[in-house]
Amino acid sequence: MELSQLEVFIAVARERRFSRAAEKLHRTQSAVSQTIRKLEDELGEALFDRSSHEGVLTDAGQVLYEYAEKLLNLRQNAQESLADLRELQKGKLMIAANEFTALYLLPVLAEYRRLHPMIKITVQRSLGSRIPDDVLQHSSEFGVLSYRPEEPRLHSIVTYLDELVFVVPPRHPLASAPAVSIRQLGAESFVAHIVSSPYREKVLQTFQKHKTPLHMDLELPTLQAIKQFVAMGNGVALMPEISVETEVARGELIRIPVRELRVQRKLRLVYRKEAGLSHAGCAFLKVAETVALQRGGHYRFQREI
Repeated sequence: MELSQLEVFIAVARERRFSRAAEKLHRTQSAVSQTIRKLEDELGEALFDRSSHEGVLTDAGQVLYEYAEKLLNLRQNAQESLADLRELQKGKLMIAANEFTALYLLPVLAEYRRLHPMIKITVQRSLGSRIPDDVLQHSSEFGVLSYRPEEPRLHSIVTYLDELVFVVPPRHPLASAPAVSIRQLGAESFVAHIVSSPYREKVLQTFQKHKTPLHMDLELPTLQAIKQFVAMGNGVALMPEISVETEVARGELIRIPVRELRVQRKLRLVYRKEAGLSHAGCAFLKVAETVALQRGGHYRFQREI
């Protein structure tokens, strides 16, 4: 039983004559009659009362009519829903990020929402080390990473260039210094993030190279907590530049260059190679590229091989 057969059956039942149904379907009457006979043979039931000239349904025909209407309506609904997806009138976008990498997403998502307000967006918080698996296991369509994944099944696009920066509260003795050296930081009390990263190791190595102790006397669970704690006058911190731009601009934190320390981080969008992107996902990549072109500066859109 095919949907095309049900379309003919519905037309005959509604028009009550084979001839009128044939006209409506732009087919010959004999073609319509053959379709109905084939359908009846497949079902083993007579669908129309042949003693009537008005296409009266049999009991079996009435039962089939109710189900045929539902099936054809479902097909119509499916076609309309697919059209909505293509036109971005509905759909969803799932992205995995951590507290730091999610900051890159904010202007991109703002522009995406402006262009496609009907798409539901969910940014799932995940550890950076787990994000590649989240994407490969289809938990998310995209992931945002601060490192290049060693995973051949993922596409990778560099989208932002960040840097670790040294920040102090406004009343700190070093706040007016144009720059500092690693050795000057040996006596400072650093506030650190509780989750270790490859970049912390680079910082530790740099301090060791210059034979300078690095005192991390306090670890906090979020970047926001670290910023507030330092701004209150409690120690100093090395933080992603993107995370302190607002506080530095407002004068709540003071950024000071460290002569011997420069640690850059490339942020990347990753997604599966073997799976085609959803319509919402394709639109997201276009928006990310547009934002990079419009903003410039730290923003990038560079595909990695």
